[in-house]
Amino acid sequence: MTTSSMPAWRTPLVGAQMLVVAFGSLVLMPLLTGLDPSVALFTAGVGTLIFHFITGKSVPVFLASSFAFIAPIGYAVQTWGMSATMGALVVTGVLYILLSAAVKWKGPGFLHFILPPVVIGPIIMVIGLSLAPVAIDMAMGETGDYGYGPALFVSMTALIATVVTAAFARGIFRVVPILIGVTVGYMVALPMGMVDLTPMQESAWVALPEFVAPTFQWQPILFMIPVAIAPAVEHVGDVMAISKVTGKDYVRKPGLHRTLLGDGVATSTAALFGGPPNTTYSEVTGAVMLTKMFNPVIMIWAAGFAVVLAFIGKLGAILQTIPDPVMGGILVVLFGSIAAVGMNTLVRNGVDMTRERNLIIVAVTLVFGIGGMVVGQAEFALQGIALCGVVAIVLNLVLPGRHIDNEERQATAE
Repeated sequence: MTTSSMPAWRTPLVGAQMLVVAFGSLVLMPLLTGLDPSVALFTAGVGTLIFHFITGKSVPVFLASSFAFIAPIGYAVQTWGMSATMGALVVTGVLYILLSAAVKWKGPGFLHFILPPVVIGPIIMVIGLSLAPVAIDMAMGETGDYGYGPALFVSMTALIATVVTAAFARGIFRVVPILIGVTVGYMVALPMGMVDLTPMQESAWVALPEFVAPTFQWQPILFMIPVAIAPAVEHVGDVMAISKVTGKDYVRKPGLHRTLLGDGVATSTAALFGGPPNTTYSEVTGAVMLTKMFNPVIMIWAAGFAVVLAFIGKLGAILQTIPDPVMGGILVVLFGSIAAVGMNTLVRNGVDMTRERNLIIVAVTLVFGIGGMVVGQAEFALQGIALCGVVAIVLNLVLPGRHIDNEERQATAE
């Protein structure tokens, strides 16, 4: 059944289904970074509504928590506090807005000039691989008093459930492997005494999410801005992907500048409330492809449901009872998948790794990011993904032979 022939009463039900698809990833990111998952639900809903207002309800996408910011937010919260981190994320959204203006002025090719695949690929790989120790510590029970054996059993159960769902499930179940993995892991951990249900029992049914107001400090702002590079390029890829799914050219109409603007305003708005940065969700795009439901109104319903769920106190409380080993099992797949996306960016775009300039850019970026290189001291230090972004961009601009890469990509496209 197509969207046009679907009865009106089914549209909200499909919207609820889309929220279910996004739910696992949506709440996982705030749980890993110490943010309130109820706030993340609220800001995902509000951000999606803002996006559709700016783009004229023309693109069937759902916006929610961006995994590219997990490590940077975790570090920023520990170093400068939650409020200052939110201020930096507000500025990150402003960067998207500036990028949208540049795309409108120079055209979509502007982003590819500054951020070609040889730059974006290794940055995305660093985002995944630099987080690998976090996943392993959680999977082995190092982050709590779980015990090595029980923790490993629970984490591997969650991991296997996620892998089996992703590889063998059919229909809508195939696009919710994280949700199923978390559910199976939680059910196994419950009788083993790993789940403390006290927060859920003590919480109210209806409660206001724990909103956090931003403050602005230049140190976390300078740290966070380069992190936005990867999600901005990911946004372009997602817009092109949904264009292929629906058969419409969203880069032309409503225009890449409008979708970037919508993403940027949504991200800044989320941070004003204490929520994580928003990004277009590939899981939901996959669900759109499976169901053939292309009506953007469906995503508006999903956004509305997300806002309502944010005020159900017991839902937010039960999410915070998920044991670390369950999360660890899921993250083994998730962080590895992020790294694989970076590798695929290099392969899909035909980046020739036998060329010295490409090899140097990728090699230096990976070792700096995974090895923990720090340039500077104290508040002037540049490290992690931020450092990798700067290094990769500078190397790509200064090393000779860039025009050869451009010609080769054009020849491949033709």
